[in-house]
Amino acid sequence: MNDRDPVLTPGGYRETLKVAWPLILSMGSFTLMQFTDRLFLAWYSAVSIQAALPAGILSFTMVSGFMALAGYANTFVAQYHGAGNGPGCSRATAQGTLLALASWPLMLALIPLGLWLLRISGHAPAVLAEERAYFAILMLGGVTAPLGAAVGGFFSGRGDTFTTMVTNVMGNVLNIVLDYAMIFGRWGFPEMGIRGAAWATVISGFVSPALLLLLYFSRRYDQPFRTRAEFRWDAVLLRRMLRFGLPAALHLVLDVGAFTLFVLLTGRLGATALAASNIALSINNIAFMPLIGISIAASILVGQYQGRRQGAIAEKAGWTSLKLGWIYMGVIALTFALFPQAYFRLFTWRGGAELPLENILPVGRWLLLMMAAWGLLDAVNLILSGALKGAGDTRFVMIYSVVMAWGFWMSGEMVIIFLLGGGIVPAWAWMTAFVFVMAAGFLWRFRSGRWKTIELIERQTPIQPTRPGAEALIAGD
Repeated sequence: MNDRDPVLTPGGYRETLKVAWPLILSMGSFTLMQFTDRLFLAWYSAVSIQAALPAGILSFTMVSGFMALAGYANTFVAQYHGAGNGPGCSRATAQGTLLALASWPLMLALIPLGLWLLRISGHAPAVLAEERAYFAILMLGGVTAPLGAAVGGFFSGRGDTFTTMVTNVMGNVLNIVLDYAMIFGRWGFPEMGIRGAAWATVISGFVSPALLLLLYFSRRYDQPFRTRAEFRWDAVLLRRMLRFGLPAALHLVLDVGAFTLFVLLTGRLGATALAASNIALSINNIAFMPLIGISIAASILVGQYQGRRQGAIAEKAGWTSLKLGWIYMGVIALTFALFPQAYFRLFTWRGGAELPLENILPVGRWLLLMMAAWGLLDAVNLILSGALKGAGDTRFVMIYSVVMAWGFWMSGEMVIIFLLGGGIVPAWAWMTAFVFVMAAGFLWRFRSGRWKTIELIERQTPIQPTRPGAEALIAGD
């Protein structure tokens, strides 16, 4: 959207979809990639599918804080863009990119901690061996997530979500191809099983950041945004980014950390429970990742309109994004409720005696029903928290999420699993209750409008005023 496209109502459905659809497709391609990865591993070995989710989510936990901090450049870009400050977009991107690169040695230093956490999780020796290998390889390439988030923020923060979609889809397609080749040993590659899946993820993970960096420093963007000249430390902006970005980073680490602990705890409930839970959570990615795309769109639009000091339109954009998320999630929830056997058959048809459908389905059916129930409320959590972060309300998001995740959800799971001896279904039921309570808090906060008073960026006379959603501040775009 730009000034020559007046038919898009600010904060309306068409504007939101214009920003959101490339993000939805991008996250959808990531979902397909992860789903295919889990599918291939389930076909390869029952041990591999049991190991993939715990080790994968643990590696994401270790990387997520760095990714959220570097990726918060996206919010600064959105607000600078809304305020008409093109070079400010480049300065914010530079801080995020440099933070991402500086975080790589820290991620490598976390590998021993992750291996120790896996060792004390109590999983079977065969599962633990594959978990450790998968985790260590993923961490070697951990820098790709924060780097991609930082550089991608330059494009998506200005509303150019199409560019990030194309580069992400290219990387995800390569991942699927390499998964098949390296897991099963095809096209001249050795058969590597779960290690092949990890290396496929690492190799393909560099595709999107590399392409985005080439575009970022190209003449097309350097001339209007001074991307090369602004690629340097800016102590004042960096402190401001840390002030608002660290709560967002801490929130994601502790939120994902709680989920990681839940996944590790389910490993104590037996092989069948672990396999059913891991497959159900892999299926849930079909719903989860596209909702993240809508959440990012809400963050971008709220940030852009806040940058223009148009809080009423920013609020409208948040509600519009949520309604779109509800429509999407309603369709997906129906498939969970109506076709559980079809979902689980995908993961078990080649499992033979190792992963029989008749053992997995009785538990898995209940898990998918609970996922269908919590789906609409999980949309509230993802989308409205994204909108609040786009406005700079990161402190509330962090405090509320951490208190609820660890004070309500994890404490309850400990009681259910260790004191009451409950199985996987009660453990999931408590997680469903947690999702409902979380949604109530985010609905209250967003409706309160307190986030509208937050000043995220410094103010100056706009260099070239733009309207939110514009794809670029360059002639002819």
